Amino acid sequence: MQLEAKKISVNFAEKKILSEVSVKFAEGKRFAILGANGAGKSTLLKVLAALNSNYQGEVFLGGKNIKNLSRKKIAQSLAVMPQTMQIPPDTTVERLIDFGRFPYRGIFTVSNPKVDREITNWALKVVNLEKFKDRQVATLSGGERQRARIAMALAQKPEIILFDEPTTYLDIAHQLEVMQIIKLINEKFSMTVIMVLHDINHAIEYADEVIVLKDGGIFAQGKPTEILTENLLAEVFGVKAEIFINNLGDKIIFPTATLKNYSSSNF
Repeated sequence: MQLEAKKISVNFAEKKILSEVSVKFAEGKRFAILGANGAGKSTLLKVLAALNSNYQGEVFLGGKNIKNLSRKKIAQSLAVMPQTMQIPPDTTVERLIDFGRFPYRGIFTVSNPKVDREITNWALKVVNLEKFKDRQVATLSGGERQRARIAMALAQKPEIILFDEPTTYLDIAHQLEVMQIIKLINEKFSMTVIMVLHDINHAIEYADEVIVLKDGGIFAQGKPTEILTENLLAEVFGVKAEIFINNLGDKIIFPTATLKNYSSSNF
């Protein structure tokens, strides 16, 4: 299923957050949205996820205007994992993941308990949390909680998953663990992945394509190894950087300084 945004503009308190952003997300690919703070990354993601309807332009999900689709219909095709989520303290991991089955339940719709249980167990297995299913989410480590939240999104059985900074607050090992799970979800289950990232090297390693935002518009778009250059990093992020190739042949970006001139005389 394809997701497409056409000329999306968002204003807040007379400030332009996004300005006529048009982007098409090909099926089965991994996309990273990059940009400095305030560039409009999370705002764009919320528009794509139908969590913000205060915009000009159009968003199409499977060729249909997303504003004409019900919340449940959207959730059966598209899942979103926000930066933060309020989870009741007594919620178990299994119960949290079961919440992901809500698009298939309703007043006039009865889901199949056996199917729900099978999908919940499948999601637990994907994120390697089977032995934690009876644990309360509040007792998990940060990395384990992120994996549980990913499993809840998987339980929706979507074709597209949106992640808003999925590695925030995690240490290096758990960041890599989460990114590897996201890659597995894409490669093994052919789910389209769209993620807002801060780490440039994660974008290079885990995205097929990057969309770089600046001042509310698309500054650059394409393969990360081709467009993430020293000049782009200077213009978009205001940093000097060195780029080199590691022993595995991967491109690595190492920011070395800001372009602002800080010295002891500033203090």
